[in-house]
Amino acid sequence: MDNRKEKILVVDDEASIRRILETRLSMIGYSVITAADGEEALETFHKEQPDLVVLDVMMPKLDGYGVCQELRKESDVPIIMLTALGDVADRITGLELGADDYVVKPFSPKELEARIRSVLRRVDRDGASGIPTSGLITVGDLKIDTNKRQVYKQNERVRLTGMEFSLLELLVSRSGEAFSRSEILREVWGYEPERHVDTRVVDVHISRLRSKLEEDPSNPELILTARGTGYLFQRITPETTE
Repeated sequence: MDNRKEKILVVDDEASIRRILETRLSMIGYSVITAADGEEALETFHKEQPDLVVLDVMMPKLDGYGVCQELRKESDVPIIMLTALGDVADRITGLELGADDYVVKPFSPKELEARIRSVLRRVDRDGASGIPTSGLITVGDLKIDTNKRQVYKQNERVRLTGMEFSLLELLVSRSGEAFSRSEILREVWGYEPERHVDTRVVDVHISRLRSKLEEDPSNPELILTARGTGYLFQRITPETTE
């Protein structure tokens, strides 16, 4: 049993928020490190190699979007963005750059703690029920290894974040069956949508998956849209698994 504390990097230019989150997250068992701006965040990330990053958008020197972009060039570490921006488009920007989820300021620390637990649980989990027990699924030139949580396209590794893989894994586990956006949000992110905009998290992750896996993301053949419902993965026959 691994008793290592999961390490969380909290990045925010407001000292009060850093202090509150450091105290609360430490109390529930995490090892917490902090940074006050984007440049310090990248330096601290490389030095400490955290398991998850809580990242504010509005910061001096380098904003959260810039930090997220830089991290995604080299790491699939889970990222939860904190945003005080009211515009939905601004929240979606962080997701498009590779964030796993976002929480809008002012936020409830309990809500953030729940999001952190959910993301870490999904990233660390071993597999979903309904996945073929062999752990290797082949669909055309795509190979999905559910044991190693890795995907290969034409025998080349495709880098997915933990949440992207969990989303793909869910869709594949019941291939040919449509999932609603709300169901996907509940199963993968671990919470119910409170507002219609919450399900945009799902849409952006689907778009990211398609851009990495489909030959033509604008005309997908693997991850299909279920009109009026949500999404489904093309039906997998027994012959496609190894």
